[in-house]
Amino acid sequence: MPANLPTTDVASALALIGRGADEILKTDELATRLQSGRPLRIKAGFDPTAPDLHLGHTVLLNKLRQFQDLGHQVIFLIGDFTGMIGDPSGKNVTRKPLTREDVLANAETYADQVFKVLDRERTEVRFNSEWFGQMSAADMIRLAGQHTVARMLERDDFAKRYAAQQSIAIHEFLYPLVQGYDSVALKADVELGGTDQKFNLLMGRGLQEQHGQPPQIVLTMPLLEGLDGVQKMSKSLGNYIGINEPAIDIVTKTMKIDDVLMWRWIELLSFDISLAEMETLKGEVAEGTLNPRDLKLRLARELAARFHDAAAAELAVAGWNAAVRGQGDTAQLPLNDLAVPAEGLRIAALLTAAGLTPSNSEANRKLKEKAVRIDGEVVTDAQQVFVPGFEGVLAVGKRTFSRVRLVEG
Repeated sequence: MPANLPTTDVASALALIGRGADEILKTDELATRLQSGRPLRIKAGFDPTAPDLHLGHTVLLNKLRQFQDLGHQVIFLIGDFTGMIGDPSGKNVTRKPLTREDVLANAETYADQVFKVLDRERTEVRFNSEWFGQMSAADMIRLAGQHTVARMLERDDFAKRYAAQQSIAIHEFLYPLVQGYDSVALKADVELGGTDQKFNLLMGRGLQEQHGQPPQIVLTMPLLEGLDGVQKMSKSLGNYIGINEPAIDIVTKTMKIDDVLMWRWIELLSFDISLAEMETLKGEVAEGTLNPRDLKLRLARELAARFHDAAAAELAVAGWNAAVRGQGDTAQLPLNDLAVPAEGLRIAALLTAAGLTPSNSEANRKLKEKAVRIDGEVVTDAQQVFVPGFEGVLAVGKRTFSRVRLVEG
């Protein structure tokens, strides 16, 4: 980046950086550092607590990519040391620490997945065991001595657990200090994190000041709601889309989100739709000149292309159109083998076995509503039996479907 950026360029950069952000502390400091034209060191840490990343994780990755596009140095920090502590943020019980083997296995998959969003050539991948692995017990005690218990209890989740007389393990107090020290070790200019990480991010500012470094700017991003539109996206809640999932699954799951959540997903996940265009699209939807389903399909195509490629995305969209709109060849859909008894299954049991309905009673209810289709045709015979060798697209309603092949088992 050129030195002494013009004010207009700084304003444009701040607008991009601020897209979707919950809070920037401090914006004036960020503007000053951007004005200098010096490539900033942008840090975000991820504890490898599970092997796969989902769209919720990419909210931060997207922001890192935007910093890269502005010419800054991104540091993707894998918390292989902190992962063994377990981040207590937002938890009302002590997390079970991971083994070193679990952390390393998960970290390996993270390093591969992040480059579906980040530019590999402009990303510095670091592990915080680099510095914590060399720390002595005395070093850790000195670090722990830089904050008080009273200060730790200012953190909302710790305060609530303490007031409720729920246990707080001593090592949980170390987590914010350890995360904060990462910023010291990396000399971070900016650290990104979710809104639940604000205390930890501010800890980094304080520790940097104590070590004679300019304190980092803190940027928090909202926690992305999952497919249910209520809870934050989480694998444990089953409301997630994994970035390693097949393109067809990314498309079909994205199409299931409601129209209200769609706008939030566009703001936090889309690179193709600017905020200005989003406002225009909102007007078109309100006027009835744009079907939200078409806009959702545009977002689904973008996400599938990002995590796979354009060709895979087009095939996935074609498969969705074939199954839902009856437009195109359903052979574009992935084929799932489903084991059934030799005597076969009635349609209600088949829908449940395929995971399209939670129970046979729900399947029968959908049959009575004439909401069940096979290869586009409404099922009218609830007693129909399907035996090994059957192959077709089962659909319940407009959003749930699967192309199956029955095998004996």
